[in-house]
Parts: sequence; structure tokens; C-alpha cells
Amino acid sequence: MARAAVKAKQAERAKAAPAKARPHGRRKHAGGGNPNQQLFFMKLRRKAKWIYVLLAVLFAVTFAFLGVGSGSGSGGLDQLFNNINIFGHGGGPSVSKAQKEIAKNPSDAKGYRDLATAYESKGDTNNAIDALLQYTNIKKKDTKAWSELAGLQSTQAQTYLAQYQNAYQLLQLAAPSQSFYPTNGKLATALGTDPIENAQRSSVQTSVTDLQQKVQLAYNGAVSSWQTVTKLQPRNGDAWFQLAQAAQTAGDTATAVTAYKKYLVLNPTSSSAAQIRQLIKQLAPAPAAPKKKKK
Repeated sequence: MARAAVKAKQAERAKAAPAKARPHGRRKHAGGGNPNQQLFFMKLRRKAKWIYVLLAVLFAVTFAFLGVGSGSGSGGLDQLFNNINIFGHGGGPSVSKAQKEIAKNPSDAKGYRDLATAYESKGDTNNAIDALLQYTNIKKKDTKAWSELAGLQSTQAQTYLAQYQNAYQLLQLAAPSQSFYPTNGKLATALGTDPIENAQRSSVQTSVTDLQQKVQLAYNGAVSSWQTVTKLQPRNGDAWFQLAQAAQTAGDTATAVTAYKKYLVLNPTSSSAAQIRQLIKQLAPAPAAPKKKKK
């Protein structure tokens, strides 16, 4: 009886308790969350391992290619970052640093070499030329520096030439009315000239004359530098050709002809040999006709 009463009470409690709602949809993962989502991230991490391995290999190859880490000191990473310019600045010497170097030791060629490089990186051709002239005055046999100097001098000459051509055009436009004035006679004396136009023309004429001299000096400098290169390396065919080109542009036909001939001796089978021989005929003065003997 007692047992029957207990079972009856348990049955009544079971009926009174609300039934637990069975969850709809997908069954939850034992650890919580979406099992498919966790599986996705596990796959992603597995793939990421290969990416990390690839990046490590690329990093190692970059170090080997650039030679980073082969030297002593802590310059390895600095060199790497400078080479790829990740921070947006160059790794070369600065103008101020080179100037301080020169002030500390004026007889050291390295300071002038660094200063020239710094000016070149800034596009300052004129100051780069001045620095290289100082450098080559100390390192007189540095062929590479002489060739670099000659190239800069040719660039400088071309810049001056473009400025000269523009100034010459302005000169033609500085006094347009003068082309309609009579140049002599009583009428010319009576009309005179326009003082404003004369002042403008005089100013432009000064600029034209100044630029003309700068062009000539720059080309002469290039010729002199290439001549030094050919003396240091007499079998350098390219140097002889560059000398010929610079001399021809400078109007020094005798030096140009000699340099072209030297180039042909060193490069007789050059694809430009025929054109150069023709050019030599044009530049070389015609031999004087022999005088006829009087009978």
C-alpha cells in the first residue's frame, strides 16, 4: 500500500510538470556554437600555415638576394628597408650630411663623391657637376666618375640649349615694330626707335648671349671629360664615340673626326661604320688642291 501510494504521487508530479520542448532545427554542438563554422576556421588555419611558410621562404630569399645579413653590425634590416623604400625615403647620402663630411675633412674624396650623388638624386645637375669636379680633382684616375661627369655636362648643355632657343625666340618678338621701320635715311632718323622695345630687346639679348656662352662651356666641359676617359682607357670604343659626339655638337670638328676614326679602328665591323665614314667625310675639311708649277 505504501509503495502504491508513492508511485501514485510520482505519477501525479510527472503529469503536473510541463513537458520539455524538443529543440527544432540543427542539433547544437556539445561545446557550443556552430560546428560547421568552427570547421571552416580550422581549415583556414591549416591553409594559413602554408601562407606563413611561403612568406618565410620569400623573406629568406630576399635576404639572400640583397645580401642582407652578410655584413657585420645592425645594418641588415636598414639596408633591406632602404632598398625597397618602404618608408618613402632614399637610402643615399643627404646633401647636409655630405657637406658636414667635407667640412670635417676637405681633402677626403668620399665627401665630394657623396655630395655629387646627393645632388644627382635631387635632380640638381649644376651642383652635382661642381661636386664631381672637386672629386675628380682628387681622384684623377676614376674613369667611372669622369664618364659620369661628362654625361652630366652633356645634360647641362642640352638644358642650356633649350633655354637659349626659347630666349632667342623671345628676342625676335621683343621689338616687333622695328621690322617695319626704315633702317637708314632721313625717315629713319626722324622716326627713331621705340625706347620701351629697345629696353626689352636689350634685356633679352643679354640673356641670349649669356645662355649661348653657357651652352658652349658645358659642351666644352663634356669634351674635356671624355678626352680624359679616352686617355685613361684608350681602347674604350664607347668613350671615343661619346667624345666624337660631344665634340661634333660643340663645333670642334677636328676632335670629332679624330675620335670617330679611333672608334672605327676599335670597332671596324660596327653596324654604323658606313654612316660614320660618311660623317667623317662631311666633317673633315677637303684637302687643298696642289698648286700648279709655273712653266
